[in-house]
Amino acid sequence: MTHFPRLAALAVTLRGDRVLLARRRNPPDAGLWGFPGGHVDPGETALAAAVRELREETGVIATPRGYLDNIDLILRDATGALEYHFLLAAVLCDYVAGEPVAGDDATEAAWWPATEVLNGALPLSAHVGDVLRRALAP
Repeated sequence: MTHFPRLAALAVTLRGDRVLLARRRNPPDAGLWGFPGGHVDPGETALAAAVRELREETGVIATPRGYLDNIDLILRDATGALEYHFLLAAVLCDYVAGEPVAGDDATEAAWWPATEVLNGALPLSAHVGDVLRRALAP
């Protein structure tokens, strides 16, 4: 039996006026663009997991600056049974090096102008716009 909730970390990485997003390969958000991220391993902090997942999914290297937000992602099937429950720790990361190349759980990875993301140019995972606005706030 699967145990819920699961802790995952998202790497919110800005470079100038652009944000790094990955197109998800796997459910629950397959085909949608979102922040690179994934499960936090036992004994690993969400800060460390964010930069590890960023590197695994995109090849980009960054350092974690701090937490932006926590997001509950709860999805149920048609009968109401729980399919997914993640607690997502959104981590603001400072870009260090690398250009995005999709790997691991992503089908694509790219820098996107933040204004295009906020204006609905991409099919996004839930809460991407809210978290991006928080990252861009002074």
